[in-house]
Amino acid sequence: MKIPVYQPSLSGNEKKYVNECLDSTWISSKGKFVNKFESSLASYTGVKHATSVCNGTVALHLALVALGIGPGDEVIVPTLTYIASVNAIVYTGAVPIFVDSLPDTWQMDPEDVSRKITSHTKAVMAVHLYGHPCDMDRIMTVASEHGLFVIEDCAEAFGTLYKGKPVGSFGDIATYSFFGNKTITCGEGGMLVTNDETLFDRALHFKGQGLAKHREYWHDVIGYNYRMTNICAAIGLAQLEQADGFIRKKRQIAEWYKEGLQGLPVTVHGEVGDVRHSYWMVSILVEKPDQRDSLRDALATAGVETRPLFYPVHTMPMYASKFQRHPVAENLGWRGINLPSWPGLDELTVAKIVGIHKEYFR
Repeated sequence: MKIPVYQPSLSGNEKKYVNECLDSTWISSKGKFVNKFESSLASYTGVKHATSVCNGTVALHLALVALGIGPGDEVIVPTLTYIASVNAIVYTGAVPIFVDSLPDTWQMDPEDVSRKITSHTKAVMAVHLYGHPCDMDRIMTVASEHGLFVIEDCAEAFGTLYKGKPVGSFGDIATYSFFGNKTITCGEGGMLVTNDETLFDRALHFKGQGLAKHREYWHDVIGYNYRMTNICAAIGLAQLEQADGFIRKKRQIAEWYKEGLQGLPVTVHGEVGDVRHSYWMVSILVEKPDQRDSLRDALATAGVETRPLFYPVHTMPMYASKFQRHPVAENLGWRGINLPSWPGLDELTVAKIVGIHKEYFR
């Protein structure tokens, strides 16, 4: 494709810091960049503790393990999400309980969360989808009333604010992903963050093969090798130094799309309420599901890569054994498209993409 849906912008200190790793020979999970990236990320996201991991999926699994989620437990999760949010629940032996979405924000519906709580419910996973935050006031109120943990999946919401506060700072524990198509990237990487020191200690313990604190090579739990390398942390730190600029540019790109697509029969995913949308992926809805694929085909023919919105997870074979209806999520999933959204896009390129939309709807 001439215009990819995403590509990283590696225009800062990435090469310099990676070369420092190579020159020092600290290339595995120890080295100065790991600690620097963790402390800088904690500060940026407004939390007390952060520990790096090798990707966003294991960050979710580690968060669930740290909370003690396991067989017999239920975790409420939106069906309109990336598959990793749900799979991580199943890895622990717990059961994902799907909830529908809100039609305006596309985020999990707090009223549906309330309806799905049972005696087996242990946690709510609030996934901040495509860069817009969930309604954290309502979710935290429901969780508090029922004594539930709240896990924030911020994989797609780095830099997102809810009422002036960074997402990831509301729940008991939160996770980030730094895959190559995320707002900041390590190539592969993730982070677990929390304000709870006990949860932080548990996460450290489990992510490092269950190594005991005060005895060398003594392991007292079954742990995991979820550590981030110094090289990945070096790239992550260099990206974090540029984060404010990336977010400003992505919000500018979203405005270009909104202005250009005005008057066409599409709806751009926008901000609802006192929030800052980070626009990980600028996304649109067409009016009818049967328009989605043909519009994507027209864009692909012109060299523009796009993605469909996530398919609701309850419709996928391994999660569809019991028939469920989540009408809002299904409607969004069948009509949505992610447009090119990387921070290196210029106004002329966005105008070209908009022009293809105008030609299609003419």
